[in-house]
Amino acid sequence: MQFASRSSHPASFFLNALALLGVTAALVLAFVWQIVFNELPCPLCLLQRVAFVLAGAGLLLNLRFGASPAHYAMVIAAALGGIVVSARQLLLHQAPGDPGYGSTLLDLHFYTWALIAFVALIAYCAVMLALDRRAGDSGQPRRTGIVAGAIMWLFFLVSLVHAASTTLECGVGACPDNPTTYQLLAPLSGD
Repeated sequence: MQFASRSSHPASFFLNALALLGVTAALVLAFVWQIVFNELPCPLCLLQRVAFVLAGAGLLLNLRFGASPAHYAMVIAAALGGIVVSARQLLLHQAPGDPGYGSTLLDLHFYTWALIAFVALIAYCAVMLALDRRAGDSGQPRRTGIVAGAIMWLFFLVSLVHAASTTLECGVGACPDNPTTYQLLAPLSGD
């Protein structure tokens, strides 16, 4: 029995690379903001970053092994988790006079931007599932090209930097609700 060739939409590779670049840019912006403005992420912020990393992993799998409903499902599941966490944080700061957590970018807090981004990721997956309806993971790595390979490595390195930063901030225990210092670096600085 021979199966029909399963191929993805011609624009699928480019769109997945672009989506992964967008997720990576969001993670880079969050980390740069953290360093430049000395705003340590709260536990809910860290969970949103984890959701972005998991969504990015699904996109990376699409680039590396070909578009697959399972990979899009991973992105959707991560985005749904991110929506729950960012909506929770948004609802925590709805009381009158509550300034919210952290500073804003274009008059919106980062958790509001995260909520918008997670909804956009789900909409993106819905469109891509319609375009790639006959595609499937071949199980074999595919050639990605220099640009897509660079985007995948950048995403991987940014994910590692976030993991290291979170470890420095939280140590081996629970993260503080309103972090002001990196717990593992505090003994070195005398804090």
